[in-house]
Amino acid sequence: MNENIILEIKNALSIGEKQIVSVLGLLDEGNTIPFIARYRKEATGGLDEEQIMEIFKQWEYANNLLDRKEAVMRLIDEKGMLTDELKAEILKAKKLVEVEDLYRPFKEKKKTKATEAVAKGLEPLANWLLMFPYEDVKEEARKYLSDLVLTEDEAIEGAKYIIAEMISDDANYRKSLRQEMVNHGVVVTSLKKNAVDERKVYEMYYEYSEAVSKIRPHRILAINRAEKEKVISVKIDLDKERMTSFLDRKVIKRENSTAAPYLKEAIDDSLKRLIYPSLEREVRSELNDKAEEQAIEIFSVNLQKLLLQPPLKGKVILGIDPAFRTGCKLSVVNEQGTVLEKGVIYPHEKTLGGSISDRQIQESQRDLLLLIKKHKVELIAIGNGTASRETESFVATLLKTTGLKVQYVIVNEAGASVYSASELAREEFPDFSVEERSAASIARRLQDPLSELVKIDPKSIGVGQYQHDVTPKKLNESLNFVVTQAVNQVGVNINTASKALLMYVSGLNKSSAENIVKYRDKLGKFSSRKDIMGVPKLGAKTFEQAAGFLRIPEGDEALDMTAVHPESYKIAKTIMKKYNITGQMFGKDIVKDAVESIDRIKLREELKVDKYTLDDILDAFVAPLRDPRDQFAQPLLRSDILKLEDLSIGMELEGTVRNVVDFGAFIDVGLKEDGLLHISKIAKHYIKHPKDVLNVGDIVKVYVLNIDLNRGKVGLTMLKDTK
Repeated sequence: MNENIILEIKNALSIGEKQIVSVLGLLDEGNTIPFIARYRKEATGGLDEEQIMEIFKQWEYANNLLDRKEAVMRLIDEKGMLTDELKAEILKAKKLVEVEDLYRPFKEKKKTKATEAVAKGLEPLANWLLMFPYEDVKEEARKYLSDLVLTEDEAIEGAKYIIAEMISDDANYRKSLRQEMVNHGVVVTSLKKNAVDERKVYEMYYEYSEAVSKIRPHRILAINRAEKEKVISVKIDLDKERMTSFLDRKVIKRENSTAAPYLKEAIDDSLKRLIYPSLEREVRSELNDKAEEQAIEIFSVNLQKLLLQPPLKGKVILGIDPAFRTGCKLSVVNEQGTVLEKGVIYPHEKTLGGSISDRQIQESQRDLLLLIKKHKVELIAIGNGTASRETESFVATLLKTTGLKVQYVIVNEAGASVYSASELAREEFPDFSVEERSAASIARRLQDPLSELVKIDPKSIGVGQYQHDVTPKKLNESLNFVVTQAVNQVGVNINTASKALLMYVSGLNKSSAENIVKYRDKLGKFSSRKDIMGVPKLGAKTFEQAAGFLRIPEGDEALDMTAVHPESYKIAKTIMKKYNITGQMFGKDIVKDAVESIDRIKLREELKVDKYTLDDILDAFVAPLRDPRDQFAQPLLRSDILKLEDLSIGMELEGTVRNVVDFGAFIDVGLKEDGLLHISKIAKHYIKHPKDVLNVGDIVKVYVLNIDLNRGKVGLTMLKDTK
């Protein structure tokens, strides 16, 4: 391993050198990040998934940078132009852009004004000018006249093109000027002539400016989108006099030289034609990269919180996919998520006269009531799409008039239509229509969000901002890591998990997940983790990586229901025997009392086991089915509706955080539209970003700040004093 790179990672992440070497070694051996984080804590010093991933990213970037440095040095050396000084500069570079700056003068160029001038034999004249002579320049230029160069002015012009390119190619000049643009540049946008923006989505950018150093990531992405849609033009403004003065000082060694006026002209040309446009592209690219990173991070954090929302286990749930003309599709699922019955009601369908008849409403109420009573429905999950609030009103009225002790939840149905039309949905529900599949999915989302949401492409789950404006590959990698992390944190019941869920388990992939499901369908439930070894094409390494995350709650071996890895069963059984603990006692107070009385330091020495493994084993005895989702707030259950007209300034409301973005959060308080909680209204003290305080799924107390009846919008605050 490259010691310099390891040292760089150590300094960047403040993580021990030994830990970094261990992580890289474990990854090189084919271990997954979830496996390393959970079962190799002794080697890593207890690093979590994010830290391990960051080590990998830094290592990968550093090695790619090193590869590029070596390639650049080889290419320059092949030209016989690699000096010791240049080699040292390349090796010292910390960023790829710095390496490319150093390589620029030696790069094979396409046809440019400078290359044409060189081809005409004018390079010696350019070099002569750079010696800052006192002789007559035109007289010197006369020496270069030919069939290709007809006048002295033409010769001088060609020499200036060569000098302009030489200035532009100077790595030190570019580095300084790039930093000048970052520190003092201003992003300026203006409305394009004949631009079309009917809904005035980008109105604030019709005439807008903000410092490069201060512009917020979400505004960069909004500006990029507006530019792409040809609504605005974008540029970076900077005092070019400062840049010109800098180059004058660096390039012109003798102000009284006869070449000085021509060199000043070359500097102006270089800055206007070559340097400025190039640096503007580079700085905007850098801004875009940072904005993408921020957008992806926000999406990732929101997705993680959404996936880890607590499940409402052991309840019969009625899912409703709302609609107007085509009717509301219904699906009742039992405690295990199996669909018991499906149906459709038309509580919103309008007659030819344009109104809803009492008979239609009564029939819909009757059908819904029959389903609820027949299957002893405990909760109703209503999708938040088209006709959601109208359906909520219909359900709330029914519950109120009948006195049923049933509550409902508005469920974020983003991506439900994507799932419903997928091959996986067709496999699960071959006889269902697309909408009927959506109703079942909505019910299951409330029952077990993680198990259902893994069936959907993470990009289609609407908890991001500007996710369609970022690099798809970067977004996919980040979101897939989040899903994998969530699945393995929770663990998977191998006897009930879908193929979609199993695919994200450490060590498994689509093929091995399919093989597990086929094996289960053919031979029945797994009774022990040992049985997993019988799955075709599932080797020892795959078993090692996956076993600890695959749980068997009602198997032959009590340890199989826990997060204890089979490699630690021998130690676990020794502890159980020593303290008279049996599998039937797991999770009971008697075990908790026994574990609390153990001298862990003494036991570690006796068993020659590390602290992390021992703690994990003892924790598993106390809470064998521990679920990290249990620590989060349960979904907000409702039994009545709220209308915008019911609100008043300062009214206290309880709501669910639906999305967290750069400028605030959107809160579902039971209205048709989510209310906006601006970042400035989250806390009295300064907060850098809303995600530092709020998470998707949080239940929060808010107060009405402002009401816009015409637009159907409400502004919210978490500060009780709304003045």
